[in-house]
Amino acid sequence: MASQADGRRRPRRAARPRRPARGGPPGALEVGRRVFLLAPTARHRDELLALIRVSRPALRPWVTPPASRAAFSEYLRRARRATERAFLVCRLEDRAIAGVINVSQIFLGNFQSAYLGYYAGAPFMGQGYMSEGLRLVLRHAFGVLGLHRLEANIQPKNRASIHLVRRAGFRREGFSPRYLKILGRWRDHERWAITAEALRR
Repeated sequence: MASQADGRRRPRRAARPRRPARGGPPGALEVGRRVFLLAPTARHRDELLALIRVSRPALRPWVTPPASRAAFSEYLRRARRATERAFLVCRLEDRAIAGVINVSQIFLGNFQSAYLGYYAGAPFMGQGYMSEGLRLVLRHAFGVLGLHRLEANIQPKNRASIHLVRRAGFRREGFSPRYLKILGRWRDHERWAITAEALRR
């Protein structure tokens, strides 16, 4: 992942909204037409772990989400760091967790950039929930968090993931061989990114 360059500084922890986003359930960070964003808490543990359990065959070998109580607790600890943000993509109709989007390694200063990771639960794939959730995360990242650029690193064979970011306005910036170690193997990745200006167009 990118190293910290001169002039970059780690951000202070951003203030959480004091009230629910307009028209959304309590705690909602952003609200769309069919989904809303929540910050994960301990009360989401059992639902999220159950979703990951049934989704494991569909998620391999793309991501390794938390699969145990201990891993979920560590995930929550990371999400509370000033350089990390985690979002649950939840359906408005029943508040079910449809997927997860993470913004990590946040740097401000002259960089104002971060990395994006995400996965959908298998029962919710292909229904547009993650597309809407990603648009909400971009709005939050470029607005509330004050970022200028987000980068997603995707394995070339993960066509659904590439389609997701391309539809959101990301552009392909390059190819990184043996970039990330996933499930014990160093895997090639394509670099996709979007800036605040591209989102506004």
